[in-house]
Amino acid sequence: MRTYSDEQLITAYLDGNEEAIALVIHRHLRPLYRFVYGYLKNSDDAEDITQEACVRMWKNIKKFDAQKSFKAWLFAIAKNAALDFLKKKKTIPFSKYEAADGYQPLLNGANFAEPSPDEFYTRAYTDVYLLTSLQKLSRKARRLLFLRYNKGYKFRDIATLLGQPIHTVKSRHRRTIIALKKMLSTNP
Repeated sequence: MRTYSDEQLITAYLDGNEEAIALVIHRHLRPLYRFVYGYLKNSDDAEDITQEACVRMWKNIKKFDAQKSFKAWLFAIAKNAALDFLKKKKTIPFSKYEAADGYQPLLNGANFAEPSPDEFYTRAYTDVYLLTSLQKLSRKARRLLFLRYNKGYKFRDIATLLGQPIHTVKSRHRRTIIALKKMLSTNP
């Protein structure tokens, strides 16, 4: 059975051969882990999500289209599991940074003074104008900026996520920034 293709093993599993699914999982486990680790950059999380991807694959194996590549299907499941994990990842509360004596280095020394009415108006106007300008950009351009600046993804990660070459992502980013600067420079 070790010489069977993935699709043949899936068919054997669906026909009742329990060993077939174990062979498929064993065959793809390491590459799948490396793939997920590329998204998460944490070995413990990557192990968990790799296991989650295998469980999702097993639960949905009857939906697999044998006319398509099993490996591509499995890696799409892993990608979705990794992205789901990243979406659900919780932020760390300030209390986690508190020392035993109660000192909070992130909060101590921070200036929480209220802005003046003029500063508040200027900030609000700038925010509204920026949001209006962003809405004029294409959906793809807004998504690129969101991933880069709101999520903090690197260009390499964005390229992987969007399934595009890194150079394409970088040049789209550059064109988007130039277009945004041009819109903002015409501020009335």
